Amino acid sequence: MDLLFRGGRVFTPRGVLAEAVLVRDGVIAAVGPERELAREPHETVDLNGGLLTPGFTDAHLHPVQAGLERAKCDLSEVFGLDAYIEKIADYATKNLDKEWIDGGGWDMSAFPGGLPHRDQIDFLDRPVYLIQRDHHAAWVNTAALGRAGITRDTPDPADGRIERDAAGEPTGVLHEGAMDLVGLLTPRPAAQDLLDALADAERHLFSLGITGWQDAIVGSYAGSDDQLPTYLEAARSGRLRARVVGALWWDRTRGAEQIEDLIARRASAEGLGRFRATSVKIMQDGITENFTAATLEPYCLCGGTGLSYVDPAKLREYVAELDRNGFQVHFHAIGERAVREALDSFEGTDPANRHHIAHLQIIEPSDVPRFAALGVTANLQPLWATHHAQMDELTLPYLGEPRSSWQYPFADLLAHGTRFCAGSDWPVSNADPLQGMHVAVNRTEPGSSVHAGYPTAQTPFLPGQRIDLATAMTAYTAGSAWINRSPAGAVEPGRPADLVVLDRDPFELPPSDIWTAQARMTFVDGDPVFERP
Repeated sequence: MDLLFRGGRVFTPRGVLAEAVLVRDGVIAAVGPERELAREPHETVDLNGGLLTPGFTDAHLHPVQAGLERAKCDLSEVFGLDAYIEKIADYATKNLDKEWIDGGGWDMSAFPGGLPHRDQIDFLDRPVYLIQRDHHAAWVNTAALGRAGITRDTPDPADGRIERDAAGEPTGVLHEGAMDLVGLLTPRPAAQDLLDALADAERHLFSLGITGWQDAIVGSYAGSDDQLPTYLEAARSGRLRARVVGALWWDRTRGAEQIEDLIARRASAEGLGRFRATSVKIMQDGITENFTAATLEPYCLCGGTGLSYVDPAKLREYVAELDRNGFQVHFHAIGERAVREALDSFEGTDPANRHHIAHLQIIEPSDVPRFAALGVTANLQPLWATHHAQMDELTLPYLGEPRSSWQYPFADLLAHGTRFCAGSDWPVSNADPLQGMHVAVNRTEPGSSVHAGYPTAQTPFLPGQRIDLATAMTAYTAGSAWINRSPAGAVEPGRPADLVVLDRDPFELPPSDIWTAQARMTFVDGDPVFERP
C-alpha cells in the first residue's frame, strides 16, 4: 500500500514548499498538495508539524572506528582531566580481564598547551592507549611506552612526532604517524567485532536521520584495521542498509605503484549496490593544534610550517593518474598550504569525477575562487567553526592574524559559486547533521555541546562567514548525495524514499534553536529503520 507523509512541510530542491509526499514501492511517487495525493488507498505518516527532509548523507566520517570506540573507553561525552580520569578508572575496574585499556575521545583543550602527560594515567599498571578526539594524537602511559620500546633515543617517524619534555624524555603523547608505534601493538578486533561496530554505528546514524555516508578511511591508518572486508561482508549479506562509498586509503609511504592495488580493491566492491569503493582518500597534512597542518607562513609559537605528507610535486602526478582511472579524490586539508597543494593537484583533472577537499580550516583568500573554477567541491565540517577552548586557547594564538580570519570561509566559498557537501568527521565530532547546520547558520556552539558553557561559545565566530539554513541543509542532503553518486538526496518523484521526519521544523525556529530539532523517524527505501520512542 502507498505511504502518505502529511501534516507538516517538506524540504524539496526548491526549498520548503511542498505539504505532502506519496511513496510507492519504496520510491517517491509524487510531491504536492495533500488533497491531490490522498486519493488512492494509503497508510499515513503524520509529520505532526515537523519537517520531512531527504535522508542526510555524511560526506566524511569513520563509522567502523566510531563503533569500536563506543565499545571501549569512550571519553567523547565528557570533558576535563578529572572527568577523563574517572571514566578511565571506571572502565579499567569493569574490564579487569583486558590486557590493554584503549579507546579515545579526549580533547586537547582540556590540557595546558593541548598536551596530557603519561603520569596522569600511570595509576594503571596496564598499558593505556587513548586516541585524541581529532585522531591526530594518542595519550599513552609509561607501561605502553615500555611495551613499544620507546625511549629518549627513539627517533621520530618521518610523518609524526614523539612529544618530549625539556630533558628529552617521552611525555606520553604521540602525534600523527608516531601513533602507530603503540597503536599497532594494541589488541586487534576480530572480524565479527568490526561487523558489530559497523552495525552499531549504522543504528546510531539512522537515529540522526543519516541514510548514507562516505567512509573517509577504508584502509589501515594509525593502528586502525582495514574496513574493506567488513563493508564487503555487510553489503553481500544484506546487513548494510545505508548507501555507502568507501574512500580507499592512500598509503603515504608508497607512490604511484599502489594505484594498481586501489583499482583491484575498487573492483572487489563492484555490483554490491549498497557499497562502492570509488573514492581515494589522501591526507595531505595534520592539524593546527600540534603544528602539523601545512601552512604558508610559520606558526606564531613554534616557527615551523607543518607537514605536507605527500610531496606536492609527486602529488600532482598521483592525482592525475587516479583521475585518469576514474577515481574520485577526497583530500584532508587543514592548513592553507595543504589546501593550495590539493587545488594545484586538481589542475587539469576531470570535474566529472567529483573531487572534493574536506575540512578546509584555513584557505588563503586568493584560493577561494579556485574551487568553483576547478569544479572542486568543498566538503564542510561546520561544527568546528565556533569559539571553543581549542579554538581560542590553542588555534588562534598559534595562527595569528590575518590567518586566523581565513578560517572556515563558507560564505566566501558560496559567493564564488562553490558546490558544497557536508559531514561530521564522527567520531572526531558529533555526527548529528542538525548540530552542524546550527553552527553553519549561527557560528556558535549548539546548546547540547560539551563546550556550550565556554565563555565565548555563544559569540559568533567570524559571523560574516555564516550561510543560510537552506544552503546548509542542501549540503547535507543533495550535496553529499551528489558526491556519492547516490540516487537519494532529494524529495522528488523517482528518487528512493530515503526520508527523515524531524520532530520540529527548523525553518520555523529561531536560528539559535536549530540544534533542538531531532530526527523522529528515518526511512530507507520507504521502510522505517528508526523511530524515536
